[in-house]
Amino acid sequence: MRPATIDDADATWPFRRLEDVSRWITRASATLDEHRAWFRAPESLGRTLVIEHGGTVVGDLMVKVEDAWAQAEVADRARGMQAELGWVLHPEHAGRGYATEAVRELLRLCFEDLGLHRVTATCFAGNEASWRLMERVGMRREFYTVRDSLHRSGAWLDCVGYALLADEWSRTA
Repeated sequence: MRPATIDDADATWPFRRLEDVSRWITRASATLDEHRAWFRAPESLGRTLVIEHGGTVVGDLMVKVEDAWAQAEVADRARGMQAELGWVLHPEHAGRGYATEAVRELLRLCFEDLGLHRVTATCFAGNEASWRLMERVGMRREFYTVRDSLHRSGAWLDCVGYALLADEWSRTA
């Protein structure tokens, strides 16, 4: 796992454009040029890591550090204390533990290196591989929403959300 570079846009496009992958991700670019523009934008590139195996990019991860909710008097102590996580793995490399290993390392980085209080991740409820990964790395399901997320297909889909606190991570790490 390493920070993404602008050159990784081309390496992530082949698996992000696959229908089995693109149906679940937030952004499914229609062309390589569109993908490059999004991937290389500072707000995207700055929060993206890639998963490499044998010199080949097999997936990517997102860590979006954000403020936790807080009352006004203590808001300064909540700044940058949580993160939203996301991930994509090339289906050809699924089932080998790469995503699990990468997400565990991302959690370690969030809690031990960045000193965050909480991490979250969400996915469509139908994306079983993703929510099972959240459970495998010790995250707890916090919500299941019914048809609250509009999919690009036009259908309203159910969503699940998971979280993990720093003190929970320290007990499992």
